[in-house]
Amino acid sequence: MRVNRILLSSSLVVVALVLQVSVLARLHLPGAVPDLLLLTVLGLALVYGHVGGALVGFGAGLLADLAPPADHAAGRYALVLCVIGYLAGLVKPENGRLKSATGPMVVVAAAAIGSTLLYAGVGALVGDTAARHVGLGSLLFTAALYDLLLAPFVVPGIMALARRAENDPLADTTSAAKSADISTGWLSSGTGLRIGGQRGGLKVKAARARVARAGRIKGVKRL
Repeated sequence: MRVNRILLSSSLVVVALVLQVSVLARLHLPGAVPDLLLLTVLGLALVYGHVGGALVGFGAGLLADLAPPADHAAGRYALVLCVIGYLAGLVKPENGRLKSATGPMVVVAAAAIGSTLLYAGVGALVGDTAARHVGLGSLLFTAALYDLLLAPFVVPGIMALARRAENDPLADTTSAAKSADISTGWLSSGTGLRIGGQRGGLKVKAARARVARAGRIKGVKRL
């Protein structure tokens, strides 16, 4: 990944994790907790693609696994967000621009449900049955609901920041146009004008020679 991607992704992931642990987790909402970290990974994956999304998801999940008050096995959430970031990056728009909000909202809903199912599945493999006691159905519904309500305020802003941090294609076009103008000006001020001047000088010399030749012929006839 590029340096600007790493810096931006790290900053956004840290801010999202701090807000989720210190604010969202203390709201004591029924069912699941709004997953700001998941939305951050989705926003970056929709700009960086599947490889960047997987890397950002793994790093964000590992940070969440190690940050207190995490009480699950390290690497569990890293695996979940790595898979979610990879899958979300596969639906990245070709031009980097979204035509409507329908696609991202579908991605958010699918990611909320998929991450909950994958987290519960990995927990079942390691002997964590907390999802059974809470109720998997209510977790799926509330996770999708909370993330969908929070997504319009998070995902577009993160995507805009990610695109802004990337190399601006308009700047490249402008620089290319400037270089083209410079090269064109160099050709016109150098070779082009000199060739034109030489051609013009040759024409003037030829005209003068014709006039002089005509004058000589007239003089000979008069004699």
